[in-house]
Amino acid sequence: MIQTQRREYLIKYLLDEQNAQAEIPDDEYSQKRLLRALFNVRAPRAASEEFLRVQDEYLGEELRLKGITDIMGLSPVQPDLYLWQGDITTLQCDGIVNAANSQMLGCFCPNHGCIDNAIHTFAGIELRQACADIMKAQGHEESEGGAKITRAYNLPCKYVLHTVGPIVWGGLTETHERLLESCYRSCLALADENGLESLAFCCISTGEFHFPHARAAEIAVQTVRKYKRETASKIKIIFNVFKGQDYEIYARLLGTNR
Repeated sequence: MIQTQRREYLIKYLLDEQNAQAEIPDDEYSQKRLLRALFNVRAPRAASEEFLRVQDEYLGEELRLKGITDIMGLSPVQPDLYLWQGDITTLQCDGIVNAANSQMLGCFCPNHGCIDNAIHTFAGIELRQACADIMKAQGHEESEGGAKITRAYNLPCKYVLHTVGPIVWGGLTETHERLLESCYRSCLALADENGLESLAFCCISTGEFHFPHARAAEIAVQTVRKYKRETASKIKIIFNVFKGQDYEIYARLLGTNR
């Protein structure tokens, strides 16, 4: 089965699940957008073994085509600290951090550009089910500043750490800053508890949650340094950025250039 056949199979399966009548587009771009949208809106539930097999083959080939960046090929800018600009869903390390919402189920908005959407899309449908199981056992939504850990499924990393950052409406407050610091500390502690040797942080809360980019980066770097100093943790930390604006901010804080 080639990639086009896999994609069309997955689209048909997901449409049939919803009893939806829709024409499958002929062009690759439109097919990919439709498939991603169907992944995004699908409620957590079981799927057939055949679906999961085809999904895994499809996502594995998509990852191969995009290319994988291995932490072993990166150079630290300071001892145990890395700065990398790129797509976090292509990063091979022990764990990546997802900026989640309080439902902790991923982004349900079709083709949304947030990191939560991307991570759930390219991990595959089992990630949402794993998160749903955690939330059902917990019995309530996730609090800001906390973190949970799951397998990464079809991502090249081993684990995903999901954390809920503060939402900033109006002016930035000390409470917002304290909660963002808690996100980083919770993820670091959870990573060490689970034996992770490397962890990539996205720019938590700076997208849809409107935390000012520069201050968020300062808190990220300060918190990681303080945690490693206080705990003597040997975990390697990658500050992952997607936008050039964030790269420049982190580069200044870490004393590096492109």
